[in-house]
Amino acid sequence: MAAIRVTVVHSSAPREVLEWPVTLPDGAILREALDASPLAQALPGLDIRAAGFGIWGRKASVDQVLRDGDRVEVYRPLQVDPKLARRERFARQGGRTGGLFARGRKRRGR
Repeated sequence: MAAIRVTVVHSSAPREVLEWPVTLPDGAILREALDASPLAQALPGLDIRAAGFGIWGRKASVDQVLRDGDRVEVYRPLQVDPKLARRERFARQGGRTGGLFARGRKRRGR
C-alpha cells in the first residue's frame, strides 16, 4: 500500500510555529492526519473541534482527502473580528489622514 507524507502545522502565538511530519496511507483524510500527529499531546488546551483547518492556506474540512506533500494547518481562533479592528483603526487615524485616501489627489488649478 502506498504511503503519503504530510506536515501538520499549528501556530499557537505569533512567530511560533509547531510542525509534525506524519506518514499516512494513500487516500487518508485530514482528520486522520490530526489523529496521527502529536498535536493533542503537545497542546492539551487546544479545542480542535473549535479550530479551523486548511491545506496550504486554503480552508478545508476534516473530510478532505490529502495528497503527498500537503501542509495541514490548524488555525487558532481570531481574537478580534477583522472588520471591527479595521473600523477602530480607521476611527483612531481619522477619516482624512489614514487609509487609501491619505495622500489624496492633486487638484488642478489650486
